Amino acid sequence: MNRLHTTDYIVFLVYFVVVACYGYYVYQRKSKNATSGSKDFFLAEGSLTWWAIGASLIASNISAEHFIGMSGSGFALGLAISTYEWMAAATLIIVAVFFIPIYLRNKIYTMPQFLAKRYNDTVSTIMAIFWILVYVFVNLTSILYLGAIAITSISTISFTWCIAGLILFSVVVTLGGMKVIGYTDVIQVSVLLVGGLVTTYLALDMLSEKAGDPGNVWKGLAFLQEKADSHFHMIFEEGHPYYKDLPGLSVLIGGMWINNLNYWGCNQYITQRALGADLKTARNGILFAAFLKLLIPIIAVLPGIAMYVLHQDGMFQQEMTDAAGTVKPDHAYPTLMNLLPPGMKGVAFAALTAAVVASLAGKANSVATIFSLDIYKKFFDKEASEQKIVQTGKWTVIIAMLLAGFVAPMLTTLDQAYQFIQEYVGFISPGVLAIFLLGLFWKRTTTAAALIGTLLTIPLSAILKFLPRWTQGSFPDYPFLDRMTITFVFIIITMVIVSILKPQKESKGREIQIDTGLFKVSTEFMVGSIIILGVLTGLYISFW
Repeated sequence: MNRLHTTDYIVFLVYFVVVACYGYYVYQRKSKNATSGSKDFFLAEGSLTWWAIGASLIASNISAEHFIGMSGSGFALGLAISTYEWMAAATLIIVAVFFIPIYLRNKIYTMPQFLAKRYNDTVSTIMAIFWILVYVFVNLTSILYLGAIAITSISTISFTWCIAGLILFSVVVTLGGMKVIGYTDVIQVSVLLVGGLVTTYLALDMLSEKAGDPGNVWKGLAFLQEKADSHFHMIFEEGHPYYKDLPGLSVLIGGMWINNLNYWGCNQYITQRALGADLKTARNGILFAAFLKLLIPIIAVLPGIAMYVLHQDGMFQQEMTDAAGTVKPDHAYPTLMNLLPPGMKGVAFAALTAAVVASLAGKANSVATIFSLDIYKKFFDKEASEQKIVQTGKWTVIIAMLLAGFVAPMLTTLDQAYQFIQEYVGFISPGVLAIFLLGLFWKRTTTAAALIGTLLTIPLSAILKFLPRWTQGSFPDYPFLDRMTITFVFIIITMVIVSILKPQKESKGREIQIDTGLFKVSTEFMVGSIIILGVLTGLYISFW
C-alpha cells in the first residue's frame, strides 16, 4: 500500500529532529568559535575532520538519482551500471594524490578561481556560468524530481508538496554553511546506508523464498545470479541492447575516466569539502569516500536487479508499468520500498530523504559559492564585505532551489533518469577536464587555448549527439561515453596546437605552484589505496 504508517512517521520524525538538533548545535558552536566570514560559510575552513569530509563527499554524491535512477538502470541493464561507482573509487585516489595537493598549495577555494588564476577572468566567468546552469537545471532539478517521485510512491503526499518539503528542508540545512552540511552529512550517510541495506535485504529475502530457503539472503543472492546471469556482466560487447549506455572497454579506458575525473577532480561541490582542510586530512577523507563507494552498488544496484528477476517471474506487473503499459525501470526501488513493514519503511523513507537533502544542500552551497565569490564579488560589488558575500550566498541558495523546484516537474518523460544526468552533464565534462589537466600539468598551455577549449565543449558535444539524427544516419551515432572521449581528445589536440603556434609571452601558469614533493603519500594512504585497487581488480575479473 502506498502510504506510511504511524510507526514510519515516528521513525522519520526522529531522524528529522536528530538532524535538525545536531545541525543547530554545530551552527551555534560555529558561531561562537569561528568567524562568520565567507570562507568559513562556504568551506568550513579547517573545521571538518577526515571522516566528516569522506561522509560528506558520499552524502552529497548519493541521492535519489542513485536510489531511484541507478536501481532503475540495474533493472534495465544490470550490474554494469556499478562501473560509475567502482571507477569513481579509483578516480578518488588519483584526485587525492595529484589534484588536491595543487589546489591546497595554491589556496584555491573555487574551481573558477583556479581558472582565473591559471588563465584569465574570461575563461573563469564562462565556466562559472556553465557550472551554475548545470547545477541548477540538471543536478538540482533531477534530484528534486526523483526524490519527489520516490516519496509519492510510498506515501499519500502529493508531488507538489514533496517538492516544497524537500526544498524547505534542504534550504534550512544549507543556510547553516558548509560546517553544518559537513557534520550533518555524517548522520545522513549513516541513515542512507542503513536504510539502503534494509531495502536490499528485503529484496534478497524475497528471492530466498523463491529459491526455497526463506531467510537465507546468501541463497537469495546466488539465486539472483542464477536467474539474471545476463545482468551480472560489467563489460558489454557491441550488439548488446545497452551497449550505447556502456560501450564495452570505454568504461575502463575511455569516457568513464573523463566523466569521473571531471566529477571528482574539477567539480566545485565535490572538491569544496576538502578545500578547507590540510592535505593529510583531505586525503584521508577522500580515501574514506573511496572505500564507501565500493559499497554503493549493494544498496543501489542489487535491488534493481532483484526487481528484474521478480518482474520476469510475473510479480509486480502493474507496479512496474505506466498507464500505457510501458515498463518503467525507475519504478523498481519505490516498488520495493512499499513492501517494507511499518517502521522499516520509515527507515527507508528517512534514508531516501537523507540522500536527497544532503545532495541538494551540497549542490546549492556550491552554486552559492561560485555565484558569490566568482560572479557577484568580481562584477557586481568588488568591495563587498564578508557579511554581504555570505548574505548573497544565502539568497542564491533560496533562488536556485526555487528555480529547480519550478523546472523539476518537466522531467516526467524520463525512463532512466540516471543515464539522462550522466549524458547531459557530459556535454561540458570533456572541455572542463581538458582545460584543468593542461592547466595543472603543462605550463605552456595558453589562455587563448583554454578559451577555445571552453567554447568548443558544448557545441562539439551537441554536434556529435544530434548530427546522426539531422543527417538521418549518415553520420555515426556514437555512444555518449565515446562522444565524450572524441570531444576530449579533439579539445586536447586543439589546445596543444594553439599553445604551440601562439605561445603566451607571460605565462600565467607561473602563478600555479607545483611542488612534486606534495605528490608523496603516507604509508597508510598507500596501503588503503592498494586494498581498494585490489578489490576493484577482483570485482571486474569476477563479473567481466
